[in-house]
Amino acid sequence: MSKVTEKILELSAMKSYPKELYFSGDLELLKRKKISIIGSRKPTKYSREMTYKLASNLSKNGVCIVSGGAMGIDAIAHQAATVNNTISVLPCGVDVRYPSVNKNLLNAIEKEGLLLSQFENRAKARPYTFVLRNELVVALGDVLVVGEAELDSGSMRSIEFALKMKKEIYVFPQRIGESGATNELLQKGLAKAIYDIDEFVAQFADLKENPMFSDDFLEYCKTHPTYEEALQRYPTRVFEAELSGEIAIVNAVVQIV
Repeated sequence: MSKVTEKILELSAMKSYPKELYFSGDLELLKRKKISIIGSRKPTKYSREMTYKLASNLSKNGVCIVSGGAMGIDAIAHQAATVNNTISVLPCGVDVRYPSVNKNLLNAIEKEGLLLSQFENRAKARPYTFVLRNELVVALGDVLVVGEAELDSGSMRSIEFALKMKKEIYVFPQRIGESGATNELLQKGLAKAIYDIDEFVAQFADLKENPMFSDDFLEYCKTHPTYEEALQRYPTRVFEAELSGEIAIVNAVVQIV
């Protein structure tokens, strides 16, 4: 764990700039164009698929994905971005793996991406630390995308922060009776709907600085590694790539689809 010594311009939007900010990983990611993605810990299949597609396409076009390392939408956004192009803001010390179910994901982000926290090592997550974490997640992104959220969920606090910071909020169009918070935001004109992911990505693509962000995992797969070799090197990414149809396993060898 190290302290962030340089001031991060984006955090000036917070009610008060963090007294201390700790990190582990690649601080260069802070210099990239960034979009924050948050949402339900138990999203529907539709929200999971849309979040994955959005985060993946943004990352491939040079945009760094910021989220809170939680289960559900957060974890999907981190994984889709690939661990070397994502920032996870934690409600605990950067040495604490919370939630424990995301231990492997957070370990991979620490190794290739960036973990950020306002709390010292060994600090445990508390109710108030989630609020501070959420404000930091919102402040870092150019805009906030809410994948799915109910009216009584923790995501509402992030939405409140975004409104106070005058950040644009984007949501996926949802069915009536699902994702009540995002539907209400649309109804009140406080958020914009993402009807076309490619069109949305084109608004934020950082093509000049990052012409088609390189996916190290897919480059590795071009060497036709065995399934076991790929699992050892990219344990989290392999499963996600299989699910998304990016790769296929043929005779125990990884092939790009």
